[in-house]
Amino acid sequence: MPQASATPISSVKPPEIAARHLGAQVALRFLLMSLLVIAILFLPAGTLRWWQGWTLLAVYVGFAMTAFLFFLKTDPQLVKRRLPAKEQRREQALILRFGGLLLLGIFMLPGFDHRLGWSRRWLGAEPIWLVVLSLALMLGAEFGMGWVMWTNRYAGRTIRVEEGQKVITTGPYRFVRHPMYAFTVVMFIFSLLALGSYVAVPAFLLFAPIYVLRILDEEKVLRAELPGYTGYCAQTRWRLVPLLW
Repeated sequence: MPQASATPISSVKPPEIAARHLGAQVALRFLLMSLLVIAILFLPAGTLRWWQGWTLLAVYVGFAMTAFLFFLKTDPQLVKRRLPAKEQRREQALILRFGGLLLLGIFMLPGFDHRLGWSRRWLGAEPIWLVVLSLALMLGAEFGMGWVMWTNRYAGRTIRVEEGQKVITTGPYRFVRHPMYAFTVVMFIFSLLALGSYVAVPAFLLFAPIYVLRILDEEKVLRAELPGYTGYCAQTRWRLVPLLW
């Protein structure tokens, strides 16, 4: 009776095992992220019948998963840098802890808005064209974040300088020093609009000090540890928004 062929464990090369392990980490991360987004959006809404919420989830998670699969194939080290979320620097850990709670509250607002009808009552129902436009701009911001990662392969989620790291002055770094944060701001704002919540957009302004504190502390580290960064700051004036800051 013929037997199915199988690859012996001993014949699997260590890089292949590492790639499979990293892929499993990415899959688990996206599963947990999807469940978290569903909880944040739909528990306050009190219903699953909210097409804006499901559309946002599909666009956000779908693009992010596609981007990570692409980088998993082309540059696994970049994916490894994007996975760790625990900050070793105490100042950054405190900023992220408070900022995470604040962002959680902000993104729960659209669900409550959908349930209680604040925006519809005060400003009228959001037109479909604005929802679609907001989704398109949110997706554009996600492409921008992918551009940042393609340009700067050291773009991790935590603040640190690695051996061999160099200052990046090309791509989006020609315009602002922190393009990842800039694209994130755009993505968050239009995500709230895509959910049909006018009232949540001004609430996002409360998050602005988190960006300011994180960027200023990050630049303190980069000026001290990354050769050439001080000169780059002199050359590229704007940190986050051109002509503003």
